[in-house]
Amino acid sequence: MDARAALAFFLPDQPVVSIEPLGQGNVNDTWRVTLAGGGRLVLQRLHPHVFPDVAAVMANVRLVTAHLARAAASGLAFFRLVAAPDGRDHCIDAAGCCWRLLTHIDGTRTLASLVTPAQAEAVGDLLGAFHLLTADLDPDLLADPLPDFHVTPRYLAHYDAICRKHSRTNDKRETFCREIVATLRPTATFLENARGQLSRRVIHGDPKAANFLFAAETDRAVSLIDFDTVKPGLVLHDLGDCLRSCCNRVGEHGADPEAIVFDPDMFQALMSGYLRRAAHLLVPADRELLVVAAALISFELGLRFFTDHLEGDRYFKVSRHGDNLHRALVQFHLNRSICWQRGDLERRLAGLLP
Repeated sequence: MDARAALAFFLPDQPVVSIEPLGQGNVNDTWRVTLAGGGRLVLQRLHPHVFPDVAAVMANVRLVTAHLARAAASGLAFFRLVAAPDGRDHCIDAAGCCWRLLTHIDGTRTLASLVTPAQAEAVGDLLGAFHLLTADLDPDLLADPLPDFHVTPRYLAHYDAICRKHSRTNDKRETFCREIVATLRPTATFLENARGQLSRRVIHGDPKAANFLFAAETDRAVSLIDFDTVKPGLVLHDLGDCLRSCCNRVGEHGADPEAIVFDPDMFQALMSGYLRRAAHLLVPADRELLVVAAALISFELGLRFFTDHLEGDRYFKVSRHGDNLHRALVQFHLNRSICWQRGDLERRLAGLLP
């Protein structure tokens, strides 16, 4: 099934003016659809290797978007699922890919990376709003479509299994990655060991910079997109992932990994925005391990990128072999930067906490 065939399933009687690629996601394929009447929608194809339990993913998206639609959130807008005439909100093609159609949030733009503290503060405010708006949604009502997601020791075990099957090369970049993994191995269990003391709730799962929509003309964050990873989880999973993405001004594509720096001013601004909204959601253990979580998620993602590189790029989309190795290097250098600044970051955080 191609994009036009999928649209015929959802909109059998509506002429389409254009279908153009939208965004640069690492997993799904996304298009912006313009209808003859001028309306716009978003068409997506989910990667079957990444999301084998499509029913669980769609059930979560359905539940969370319906909950957000009932919430009074001044100035915020969240996408909704568009159903076909028979009521179905997704279809599966012969290749096992899931297709779905979403409402388009007009007047917005995405940023591959944030460049100002004002943008970081806006992101923190919006992530706090998302956590507040879903605070009364029982996390146990959501399925867990990716049971090992953000369980760092599981990623480490998978990496070890792959390494046993692959011989080492003379690539200095791969050698560096292996050495970093060996050094950071003891940190893999930090959040798992503290899980019983940390806040568990509905989490977004992937609140990276590119998943926040900003108003077209201002630095106001107005929406959070990509709910495929919403699930029961730890607040620190979201905060750690958001911080490691949004406090890297250089971005993750094309940058010199050795030039990557975790920006403390962006950290302070993002946490200022989040705490203004949702400080009361954080228990003492969340506050104590927040900086650790940012470093751990950077390590975890670098580990996932490096493992995918060794496996032949099966999970994350690439334009050429080596892309995932570069992504891994970025995350490992980001982890180093966070660890070097840990004392300063924790002092800044303490100054913001009520």
